[in-house]
Amino acid sequence: MELKKAANSAIKVVLPLLLGGVILYWMYRDFDFGRVWHVLSCEMNWLWMVASMPFGILAQAFRGWRWRMALDPIGEHPRRSTCVNAVFLSYASSLVVPRIGEFVRCGVLRNKDGVSFAKSLGTVVTERIVDMVVVGLMALLAIGSQLRVFDEFFSRTGTNIGRVLRGFTTTGYVVSGVCAVAAIVMAWILLRKFAIYNKVRATIGGLVQGVMSLRHVGNLPAYLALTIGIWLSYFLHYYLTFFCFPSLSGLGASCALVTFIAGSIAVIVPTPNGAGPWHFAVKTMLILYGVGADDALYFVLIVHALQTLLVILLGIYAWAAVGMTSKRQPAETAAA
Repeated sequence: MELKKAANSAIKVVLPLLLGGVILYWMYRDFDFGRVWHVLSCEMNWLWMVASMPFGILAQAFRGWRWRMALDPIGEHPRRSTCVNAVFLSYASSLVVPRIGEFVRCGVLRNKDGVSFAKSLGTVVTERIVDMVVVGLMALLAIGSQLRVFDEFFSRTGTNIGRVLRGFTTTGYVVSGVCAVAAIVMAWILLRKFAIYNKVRATIGGLVQGVMSLRHVGNLPAYLALTIGIWLSYFLHYYLTFFCFPSLSGLGASCALVTFIAGSIAVIVPTPNGAGPWHFAVKTMLILYGVGADDALYFVLIVHALQTLLVILLGIYAWAAVGMTSKRQPAETAAA
């Protein structure tokens, strides 16, 4: 039994890394990595990269504040700082094992502030539903605002959908297929886990309470404002990096929105921080907007690496902060 658990744990770590690694290898197999340093030192405008980083921090902080608002109506009152640090840790831990972060942050709240694991997990499920709705609305906005762009592109180049599909490389089809299969497998695994977890009646009750918590949020406008703040921060964290690169600086917010949505959907595929699928999706969309293949590859490689570094640094900070945070006593929790 112990050997089986160890094997399952190893698979959860190795397979996402392997999947992301294979996709990245396909994309960068003929790439000139020697020029990356030249791009970093001579071609990039680092002021814009530095300006983008606070928005990456804000997005996670807003998520922690919003999470606390969802917990209040179901009788759980964790400290705001604990919620934010738990979110920081969740993103960092998901770099090692994709999707483990959701459980890690609920565990931090249970350990430090005595919050019911089942209830907090239920609010995370609600949070994901809300985020899916937001991404869906943003996708509709992006598609609607860019119909003229796509139509103009096809008419000017004499390209039709059939020709685009015929021109899609074998690598592109393989990567898309692998990503689709991986997403389906991940969904199946999560459903199985929830099926096993939900055998416990108390857990079902906690999950339901958490999921339904949004109906009783005390300040719904503030909750919605934080939701907008989260996704606006994510977008600015990404969009401002366009101005770091001469080949992308003139593309505009509409292009950034389309590629941002493509990347947000791609990270559903279980790889560390979306490595591989995110690169593939964003690079493909940038090429559609006329960016050269090499320029697109440099962009996704550098931006993803630096944003992942930020996630790691925030995780280290949160790990230290949580370690120095005292456990809240039951009386303190009740009085909060």
